[in-house]
Amino acid sequence: MEVTELIQAIQTLNTEDVFRPRLDAQQWRTLCQYLTRHELRSGDLLVKQGDRDRTVYFLGQGSLQVFVTGATPGASRIAILRPGSICGEPGLFSDAPRMANVEAMTPCVIFALRLPRFEELVARVPGVAVEVLRAAGAVMSLRLRGNVLRQVPSA
Repeated sequence: MEVTELIQAIQTLNTEDVFRPRLDAQQWRTLCQYLTRHELRSGDLLVKQGDRDRTVYFLGQGSLQVFVTGATPGASRIAILRPGSICGEPGLFSDAPRMANVEAMTPCVIFALRLPRFEELVARVPGVAVEVLRAAGAVMSLRLRGNVLRQVPSA
């Protein structure tokens, strides 16, 4: 999978919590230079609840499930993510422990934006970095609102 397919998946995803930075084609290409591609097998854990990790992930192919451990029965699964989704976005804003687990339900291709690379993006292309933060913050806000409405524990 190429990053161009990731961009297409992001731009065509139709969910309430969609990641929508206001980037032109050149800015997308710039952002993609800061991403690293990884493959997951079904059952691989991408994010572990409680870990401290400052990486945000973009799902290019496959599906991921987001769940918490220690929740009441029936309340542990928070979401299923499809291609074009973002996860781990709170890591851009805080060094707090991860609030949920993210596991591959199928084989997946993900693209990671690690904090050191994001800081490099901030220094070199601040306009793109600000758009990534704005769009990631919007996703985080919508997800928090949804979890509050569904009474999903956030910690």
